Amino acid sequence: MSRGHDTDHGPVRQRRSSRLPVVGQPDAPLERADAARNRRRVLDAAKQLFAERGIDAVTLDDVVAAAGVGKGTLFRRFGDKAGLAVALLDEQERALQDEILTGPPPLGPGAEPVDRLVAFVRAYVGYVADNTELVAMSQTSSPGARLRTGSHQFWRQHCEFLLTAARAPDAGVRADILLAGLTAEQVGHWLREQGWTARRLANAVARTAEALTTP
Repeated sequence: MSRGHDTDHGPVRQRRSSRLPVVGQPDAPLERADAARNRRRVLDAAKQLFAERGIDAVTLDDVVAAAGVGKGTLFRRFGDKAGLAVALLDEQERALQDEILTGPPPLGPGAEPVDRLVAFVRAYVGYVADNTELVAMSQTSSPGARLRTGSHQFWRQHCEFLLTAARAPDAGVRADILLAGLTAEQVGHWLREQGWTARRLANAVARTAEALTTP
């Protein structure tokens, strides 16, 4: 299968200058120490309660009580459970984004675009499989919420970049199709209802991603 190149001298290398959207607000002012501690306490409490009981069984009052903070603190910082879900996912999304931008190949720069796309979907399937409930909440908090998050914009632009580099036609549409098939709802269905393992699913999606690079 042919692999795309950005020059005649080697494989595509994606750089920070590509201006991919990233998770979080890097230019936001630093938090006060007490505010940062309260934020960490809320997130740690929510993570533990969600793991023990499942997201649906946990109320915001439960989180507040476990964190030992006022309800106003939680609402000001996170708004609702969907906001908590997004915040809990933030660190993992940042780590994956950093690997894509500056990590070793094939997930990071330096590999052929098809190999990078396959590495990405394997990593992304693992991320969603490990956080299915949280990702589902962040994706469905309101109509079209999945498409508006900074993380989705990053994943989508990255996939389009690689598909374009592989000379796949309609790269943007193909990127949308690939990510639409990897919503938390769909991944959860394959894992829970169909009984697939995350590894088997990653292998199947990797083959699909590779097929999307062909004309």
